[in-house]
Amino acid sequence: MTLWDLIVEPLQYDFMLRALAATSIAAIVCAILSCWLVLVGWSLMGDAVSHAVLPGVVLAYVFGAPFALGALVFGFLAVALIGLIRGTSRVKEDAAIGIVFTTLFALGLVLISITPSQTDLNHIIFGNVLGVSTGDLVQIGILAAIAFAVLTVKRRDLTLYAFDPTHAFAIGLSPRVLGALLLGVLALTAVVALQVVGVILVVAMLIIPGATAHLLTDRFGRMLLIAPVMSVVSSVVGLYLSYWVDASPGGLVVLVQGAVFALVYLAGPTRGVLWRLGRRTRAAA
Repeated sequence: MTLWDLIVEPLQYDFMLRALAATSIAAIVCAILSCWLVLVGWSLMGDAVSHAVLPGVVLAYVFGAPFALGALVFGFLAVALIGLIRGTSRVKEDAAIGIVFTTLFALGLVLISITPSQTDLNHIIFGNVLGVSTGDLVQIGILAAIAFAVLTVKRRDLTLYAFDPTHAFAIGLSPRVLGALLLGVLALTAVVALQVVGVILVVAMLIIPGATAHLLTDRFGRMLLIAPVMSVVSSVVGLYLSYWVDASPGGLVVLVQGAVFALVYLAGPTRGVLWRLGRRTRAAA
């Protein structure tokens, strides 16, 4: 079998075309948002929101509502609860995040265990990108477009907030509002990626691309280009691998992204571990 056959054969199936489209859309918007999350230091917040949407999805199934609606409601609820606990008690932000996301995730697991269903609700946890329908693809596209539009329109303000919230406040911007806006986009983006890799692995798509791009450049504009390109290529490679080795597509998408990060971490120019080790060796000689 030639390389061309390896590439073309999966494209003969509609489910693979829809999976590639859904994964690419999710990869782009997750990667762009991940650049801000990495700079602000909100990796744990991304983990919290992505896990907290689980009970919303289950309840949406129970009441016959769109999964995205339930996920959005509980995503915003998690953000609100974290802010409430942090602002009205002595509990610090990291503890508030841990309390909220583990409690809501546990609630989702309980709801799955007691909800009679003809649908395998475990797909919510682990993703089911190969089962994406045309309607799901349209929904993913609309939500991703909204998130992308917000990030594009507020790019300068959000970037200033990420680098220097004090300066943002001094020139008339509200760090509180910008933080809430970024959290809202985070909840929306988590819903987009939910169908691809499931609740458990959403945080990987929200963190790895931005972290990888950050190792390659100090310029934020370049990060916004490198992260989505790397994310899309990794996601497509992961899907193709899942087709040929008959393994979890969501898991392989994240594994490929993790492998790319490891490669950049070890052998990346100027900041790679091996590059820095070689420079020190040459300097010592």
